[in-house]
Amino acid sequence: MPPVNPRRSTAKAAPCPPGRARVSTRVPKNVQARLEEAASLVGATVNQFMLQAAIKEADQVIDRERVIRLSKRDSARLLELLDNPAPPNAKLRRAMQRREEFLSGRPNRTAG
Repeated sequence: MPPVNPRRSTAKAAPCPPGRARVSTRVPKNVQARLEEAASLVGATVNQFMLQAAIKEADQVIDRERVIRLSKRDSARLLELLDNPAPPNAKLRRAMQRREEFLSGRPNRTAG
């Protein structure tokens, strides 16, 4: 049996109401002090401050990862390619043929 850590509480956290979730973290005391100071400066609890900061950062990450920003030159090139696509090469024609055969239920037995 593993040794019991006396600093670890055996009490279970109260269950979250439906539609809610709990996020917790442990931080060094100096980080906690900084968070408390910053929260008090804006008139928020540490929990409110951390939640607002986390949401702001999450929104920035999501925006950065979902949005593709192009220069004027690159966007003009992309639009040109969309308006005038190159004709399919041999590899793409074979792939389109295999797709059609697959969808029609006639798999190509010679494809490797």
